[in-house]
Order: sequence, then C-alpha cells, then structure tokens
Amino acid sequence: MRIKDSVYLYKEKGTLDANTYVIKDEPTVLIDPGLGNYLELRLKEMQDDGIDPKDIDVIAITHLHPDHCGATAALKEISGAKVALHPLQVDYLDIMAEESRKFLGVGIAKKFSADFVLEERLRLGSTELEILHTPGHSPGSICFYSVDKKMVICGDLVFEQGVGRTDLPFGDTDELRNSIETISALDTELLLPGHGAIIEGESNVKRNYEFIKAVYFKPFF
Repeated sequence: MRIKDSVYLYKEKGTLDANTYVIKDEPTVLIDPGLGNYLELRLKEMQDDGIDPKDIDVIAITHLHPDHCGATAALKEISGAKVALHPLQVDYLDIMAEESRKFLGVGIAKKFSADFVLEERLRLGSTELEILHTPGHSPGSICFYSVDKKMVICGDLVFEQGVGRTDLPFGDTDELRNSIETISALDTELLLPGHGAIIEGESNVKRNYEFIKAVYFKPFF
C-alpha cells in the first residue's frame, strides 16, 4: 500500500511479525522484511503494487529481533538484494539471534550477514535517509529519517501511544528514553513504527510523543 510518494507500507501479518516499508527509488530499499512465515504473502502484496522482488536492491533492518529480520536471508535469495546493517548490528548479530530464540521462543530461521555497513546516510536517488542509532529496545536499534519527506521509520522505538519493550536481552530503559528524546526533536510529519498504526500529521506526531513522555517517562521529562 502506497502511503506517500515512493513510500509503501506492508502491515504486520500476525504474532511476531512487523510492519515492512519499501522506498521505491534508485536503489530501492526494503526496511524490516518481517518473519519468514509471512514472506510469501508480503511479496504478493508488493507485486500487487507493481513491486517485484527483483526490484529490491537493499534490505535494511531497524533491529535484530526475529519479527523484524527473520525473513532477511530468504528475501535476499529471492531478490538478489544486498543486506545493509548498522555496525552495532553486525557486532550483535549472532548473540541476538541466540538470545531471541531463548527468550521469545523463535529465532532467525537462516543466518544472514552484512553485504555492506550503513554509515551516517543512505542515499536512494532522490531520497536521503539519515541513519540514527537509537538504542534502548535493543543495542543495535536504528531509525531512518528523511528530512525532505519529514518521515521517520522508527522500528520498535515508539508506537501509537506506546514504546518498545526493555525487558528483553540488552534492553535499557534509560537509553530508550534518551533515544525518544532525540527522535522527538526531529521535524516529523509521518511516523512509521514497527507495529500498529502509522501516525500522520505534525500535530498528531507531537501529541503522540507528549503522551508517551507523560505516561511512560513522566518523572524524567
């Protein structure tokens, strides 16, 4: 489903799946391929929008929990896309897979590795994404920020009236709070979380951050 210009959303399909976002450009990037169980259905939805798996040039992920990255290896095999990881995601790749299996009861079906490492920016033709390290939910969590689109793809940092869990391995509530403070200062009109509904409109985005700070972190803000 196209939600803005060249940006497409494919909603989470079930338990332990995540929202997938595609930015169709040169190159085309897919962020968070979700759990492998739902990959076939997700690809069908993309094809209905005119996006063939072979159109995907880059696979990137917000963090290493299997609901976000479990389908990475399978999608790479189908599409031929290159996998781009943040340096900390590279460092934590093996241990996060093992910890997720122990604590969530599901792991990454097939291992993957980075074809290249993300730097401060990812250039996609007419679109430039800033890569922002936002730990808290996990140590390698990142957000993708487009200045010109005023858009943040935030993974499990924040949701509509919610925040990412910090009771999973390597979660840290103080880091999550600091990351939210950083991201909430960005000029944002479109907030694209890893689960649930997207948030559109500058005033709605601001209200959501205000709610989160008041409910989850009131003593600190």
